Amino acid sequence: MEMSWVRHTSIWFRKGSIILLLLVLGGFAQLNAQVQTCKIKDGKIIIELSRQLNKEAIDIFVDKYDLYDLPLKEVLQGKLIDSLKKLGWVIERSLPDLLVISKKLSGYEKAYNPADRILMTDIGRSTAERFPSVSNAVVYGYNRFRNKNSFLLVDSIVTFYLRNNLNANQVFLAGSFNDWKPGRLAMQRTDSGWIARVKLAPGKYWYKFIIDGRWTIDTDNQLSENDGQGNINSVYYRPNCVFVLHGNEKRSRVFVYGSFNRWRPRELEMIRKGDAWVLPMYLLEGTHTYRFYSEGFSFTDPDNPDRFPNEFNDYNSVVRIGKPYLFRLEGFQDAQKVMLIGSFNGWRNYELKMQKKNGGWEIMYNLGPGNYEYKYIIDGREVSDPANVQHKNIPGHSGNSFFVLKPNYTFRLKGFENAKAVFLAGDFNNWSPNTFTMKKEGSEWVLQVHLMPGKRLYKFVVDGKWILDPANKLWEENEHGTGNSVLWVE
Repeated sequence: MEMSWVRHTSIWFRKGSIILLLLVLGGFAQLNAQVQTCKIKDGKIIIELSRQLNKEAIDIFVDKYDLYDLPLKEVLQGKLIDSLKKLGWVIERSLPDLLVISKKLSGYEKAYNPADRILMTDIGRSTAERFPSVSNAVVYGYNRFRNKNSFLLVDSIVTFYLRNNLNANQVFLAGSFNDWKPGRLAMQRTDSGWIARVKLAPGKYWYKFIIDGRWTIDTDNQLSENDGQGNINSVYYRPNCVFVLHGNEKRSRVFVYGSFNRWRPRELEMIRKGDAWVLPMYLLEGTHTYRFYSEGFSFTDPDNPDRFPNEFNDYNSVVRIGKPYLFRLEGFQDAQKVMLIGSFNGWRNYELKMQKKNGGWEIMYNLGPGNYEYKYIIDGREVSDPANVQHKNIPGHSGNSFFVLKPNYTFRLKGFENAKAVFLAGDFNNWSPNTFTMKKEGSEWVLQVHLMPGKRLYKFVVDGKWILDPANKLWEENEHGTGNSVLWVE
């Protein structure tokens, strides 16, 4: 009887141990499912990620730590490992539910000061390339400060303000606007802190304070970014637009939203000032549509007569930044209605109605420097611009007309003399594969485009075949495993 008790007890303990082990393993698996960290340790940047993270969580992680160069989605699936290693990353641990990778931050121990550390993260790249104030990747921005107001802006002069620290002997301001030079811009002591004045064009800027030799972010600024190499920098947007809503004093909260923030209604909260709601913002040059949102209601700007029709048989208010561009279609005097569509307005066919003028049809539309596709809709029929002949008789062409505002770079592809059609595709033209036609000049194919500062990706499409630039040794892997050529623009 006693032996039987022992035997059953041992069996119970074994089962209990198995159950406990499963619970523990399940607990670890659950913990791993939540892992998503990026940290600096022992001179390395270390990333720990659960393989169970969904695409949205990965996108948020990439955006948070500015890891756009890393193909994390593919790597978590066991793909593009060679590309990962080419970028200098090492796989520390690879488990069924967890991945740990690291990259050595070489040269940090030799850095003279934190500015060197910031600049050494991408040796050979200028500040304009690494920290572009204007970029197609940044369509809008706004500032968020606590304990102090946003920096004073008068006639393009921005007054940077460091609160308190009155016991400091010397304070400097360094940032992307002065090449991160630590001793170039001394701040002046005031009765409540330190100030420095900098002339800035509209755009996005990164900065830090240097207090008696100690580098620090602006702790009153709620906007900061990791540059992907272990440096946290404060972010300031020099505004070029102020949204104002007069009246509506009884409303508790008011937001502005529009095409610039993909119509997210509760993201951009306005500030109450007297009898108005205001929000200074930076907007990329171009034409933007917007509305106000409060307490479940969406409405246009009552003080702005400029508006476009929308898809809900209503209207959106319009704000225009930069210079207007005239679209003109000659002829077609018998047409009843002509609309303009293009990459600049998301090809919305109900928005841009043209006016019959001087033997043609016209519309003014503000655009910043860039590369654009467009078409006209004449009484319901899409047509390319008859006056734009760049795509005429080009095999495989999309049929969209295109133009470039303020070209600043010329792409050249040598050879391929027998090719029938060569196109340029990249992140600067939405990877359009068959619109941006290159022109044959002697033994090479040529096309001028506008490129924003920073890293640009591109490929050539020769008679329908995508190829890397044979004259450019810089390239990086893409999600298709075919690579993209890389170009850095100042």
